[in-house]
Amino acid sequence: MSILDTLKNVMGGQTGGTGNPTLDMIGGLIQKSGGIGGLVSTLQQGGLGSVVNSWVGTGANQPVSGQQLGQALQGTAAGQHIQEMAQKLGVDPSQVLGQLAQHLPEAVNHLTPDGQVPQGGGFNLGQLAGLANKLGLKT
Repeated sequence: MSILDTLKNVMGGQTGGTGNPTLDMIGGLIQKSGGIGGLVSTLQQGGLGSVVNSWVGTGANQPVSGQQLGQALQGTAAGQHIQEMAQKLGVDPSQVLGQLAQHLPEAVNHLTPDGQVPQGGGFNLGQLAGLANKLGLKT
């Protein structure tokens, strides 16, 4: 069983708003960070400045590993969210981080379409709607 199947089972088949468990996990991470601006700032402060700047910018997205994400998020509310998700899923946090590393660059890119972090930092799970198809994720 994949981590996505496990996530759906843990949530009783219900997702948190987008209809896709991976996007809901990303949405939770963004919300725990205080919005997309908070997540970008946290990752920049965690040593991923050039990587996350590529996601926000209009060029190609640089890849990130689950280990790099884990190090950048360690000790933050977003890092705690990762731990909580892993515990709920009964998996190692590295599995959750690996899943996020695959899709977070495109999600951040999607939420910063003009190459800039939106002013105000507000975030709505609906902003991730439609991203599932772009990422090749199934609900």
